[in-house]
Amino acid sequence: MSLFRDDGVVLRTQKLGEADRIITLLTRGHGRVRAVARGVRRTKSKFGARLEPFSHVDVQFFARGSELVGRTLPLCTQSETIAAYGGTIVTDYDRYTAGTAMLETAERFTEQEGEQAVQQYLLLVGALRTLARGEHAPHLVLDAFLLRSLAVNGYAPSFGDCARCGMPGPNRFFSVAGGGSVCVDCRMPGSVVPSTQALGLLGALLAGDWETADAAEPRHVREGSGLVAAYLHWHLERGLRSLRFVEK
Repeated sequence: MSLFRDDGVVLRTQKLGEADRIITLLTRGHGRVRAVARGVRRTKSKFGARLEPFSHVDVQFFARGSELVGRTLPLCTQSETIAAYGGTIVTDYDRYTAGTAMLETAERFTEQEGEQAVQQYLLLVGALRTLARGEHAPHLVLDAFLLRSLAVNGYAPSFGDCARCGMPGPNRFFSVAGGGSVCVDCRMPGSVVPSTQALGLLGALLAGDWETADAAEPRHVREGSGLVAAYLHWHLERGLRSLRFVEK
């Protein structure tokens, strides 16, 4: 029997029996972890209130064997709140739908349980903090998170130089299968011709240039979001269920 302690963000919960839940977390040190939390669905349980989606928590696990992730689910025996982002996020539809898409994205990019994903964890914590504070429009925060998640997982799109031959940009065409912006010689079937403003916006979101992103016109934001969704869908091989509810 072993005790483990880690910081994590609650991605989702599932009912188990009459009073328990299975909690899925993205943790700093152990990647994605599923654990059983006993009695958290009881009305008087203060422990359960800390283990809701969007919560950033310090968690203690009790596991059989020397590894946290094994043949059986560990028990979540203690939890302390680091930041309760859900309190602000769930009261606003735009923040809630954007936040839900972030949680689903983080889970999809960490499908191997117990495998460290520190960059993805830090991205998620930062994005939820920004979303909860209302510093920028929720859909912009979401698109920035999606682009950076793609980048840290090895799928960074190009919005300037040709993704295939490296020809200096700006380039006219955008290919989801080709890795982003492509020149006329490298364009592939299905390539589109987005506006330079939409590509500039996406480049700003990826680089963290919020001054440029916040000043973007709504039509360019919608166009950019469509490119992000298509690019994410290509690399995840299926779309996010929660993304359809995000209003642009």
